[in-house]
Amino acid sequence: DGSSAANRHPGSNLSGTPDGTAPAGCEKCEKIKYSIAKVISPARWLLFLGKESAMKIREVQDRTAPLVTALLAVWEKSVRATHTFLSEEEIEHIKTYVPTAFHSVQHLLTAETASGEPVAFMGITGNRLEMLFLLPEVRGQGSGRQLLEYAIRNYGVGEVTVNEQNPQAVGFYQHLGFVTYRRTDHDEEGNPYPLLYLKLPRA
Repeated sequence: DGSSAANRHPGSNLSGTPDGTAPAGCEKCEKIKYSIAKVISPARWLLFLGKESAMKIREVQDRTAPLVTALLAVWEKSVRATHTFLSEEEIEHIKTYVPTAFHSVQHLLTAETASGEPVAFMGITGNRLEMLFLLPEVRGQGSGRQLLEYAIRNYGVGEVTVNEQNPQAVGFYQHLGFVTYRRTDHDEEGNPYPLLYLKLPRA
């Protein structure tokens, strides 16, 4: 399942809703967006033209304490909105080791507003997406799809593990072409939370 501690527990995998299409009549926006994506490296800023405001995606080079605190807040709000099968005690327990996952994941990327406020993040190790979390208020705006497509295009992401009890995330990945190749009745800590292992078929 990967080296990230956070991804081995129910509080790990999350995504936005699969509606990242451009507004009607915005074919030019799509062309600009993907032209930029082709010429800017993953370690530099990438500007996505969103429905309401620009979202910048960057790979974090310095995982500072303030950034970890900000991302932990994103994680907690996201989990409370989607992982309703977790108890308060479980959320607080998982929260204690999520910062370790931020430091151990190979690539940590954030999605930020024009003012620099993080609204989402994802972690990648090898070709596996270890974590993808968004603030509840930005879900349904295509942010999750933009992040995942960016990860696939720039980091070769092709696998992810999702809690079966998080149907929104399962549907999101399936909508974008991922298929289930394995299921377990428990998570990797032995807790009764089934996991689905999905991969993206390669042509």
